[in-house]
Amino acid sequence: MAVTMDNAIRFMFILSVVYGAAYAKKSEAKVASAPSLVAAANTVFDITELGAVADGKTDSTKAVQDAWDAACGLAGSQKVVIPKGEFMTGSLNFSGPCKGYVTVQIDGTMFGSNDIPKYNKGNWIEILHIDNVLVNGSGTLDGQGAAVWKDECKILPNTLVLDYVKNGTVSGLKLVNAKFFHINVYMSKGVTIKNVTITAVANSPNTDGVHIGDSSEISVSDLTIATGDDCISVGPGSSWISIQGITCGPGQGISVGCLGRFKDEKDVTDVTVRDCVLRNTSNGVRIKSYEDVLSPITVSRLTFENIQMDGVANPVIVDQKYCPEKDCPEKKGSKTVTIKNVTFRNITGTSNTPEAVSLLCSDQLPCSGMELLDVNLKYNGKDNKTMAVCTNAKGISKGSLQALDCL
Repeated sequence: MAVTMDNAIRFMFILSVVYGAAYAKKSEAKVASAPSLVAAANTVFDITELGAVADGKTDSTKAVQDAWDAACGLAGSQKVVIPKGEFMTGSLNFSGPCKGYVTVQIDGTMFGSNDIPKYNKGNWIEILHIDNVLVNGSGTLDGQGAAVWKDECKILPNTLVLDYVKNGTVSGLKLVNAKFFHINVYMSKGVTIKNVTITAVANSPNTDGVHIGDSSEISVSDLTIATGDDCISVGPGSSWISIQGITCGPGQGISVGCLGRFKDEKDVTDVTVRDCVLRNTSNGVRIKSYEDVLSPITVSRLTFENIQMDGVANPVIVDQKYCPEKDCPEKKGSKTVTIKNVTFRNITGTSNTPEAVSLLCSDQLPCSGMELLDVNLKYNGKDNKTMAVCTNAKGISKGSLQALDCL
């Protein structure tokens, strides 16, 4: 329930909360001197009442940041509202811990400034060290990435980042043209991303839809994603990841990896991808790891099931010799990435390449426990010559197209 008061009193109220939160660590007495304000609950902080201008050009960073700081500084359930209209901001730091539960409701369109130094090598909207947060609404986060994609020398900001978040939800939003990743989840637990639409042009670089790394108990469901990179990528240190009901394309598919690129990466376990449709993507469901990696890592207990492929190149692919850089070492296969207990079940549709299934595993560490169950993919070329390539892969195939029975 919103708190109603005349503008002057409301302005003084918000200022007292913002400055009270800022000085709380220095002087508990200052916060205690206004117990009625600290105890206030169910407050709505509308950014337009804090100075945000809905013209899509005026920098409204301070107004949005002040609204967050005020909401985070109060106990109870607080709400930050970005109403209908167009608002432009630079970097926003939604950091905690907060005294209560905060909802950020985005119903308008937010534009990410293209003044890159404003981000100080950080992200656009970063939610950090929060327990219980909801980001929802019918609005749009427009990263305006097209203006900066060509500048590969700059560190570009992700659009929406959840770092060290517990029990967070992102729902209902549209994200378009991120400068880098659209959503990045890192060192978080119990995060749900649902009913979100993500769009960028097919040739946009590094515009992953959702990237997950070093996180657990993450649910991604009912998303429509069209980007220039992976629709969803699951990085090292991820466990108990559920990906369901994704419509992907164009893009590079749904990937586990890249793995083994950096030192001290952690294992990837218990990832399930199900009930998805991929259309005209450059890969389907994929596991990719570098060779000659720095630290041992294991990938295990992965399931890809009920996946429909429509004109997908490389619908099912495991690549332990992944190297997208131009200067790659001799491909001998990964020495320290172990891939085991991976199931591909009920994968159907059409492939744009003859090799509908490619299990390209390492000479030193063959893949084990691989299962191809009811995998029925057909090459849509003129000769209709569908095939599978399985190298150093051990496991079983059952109920699959005979041409794909390579295990």
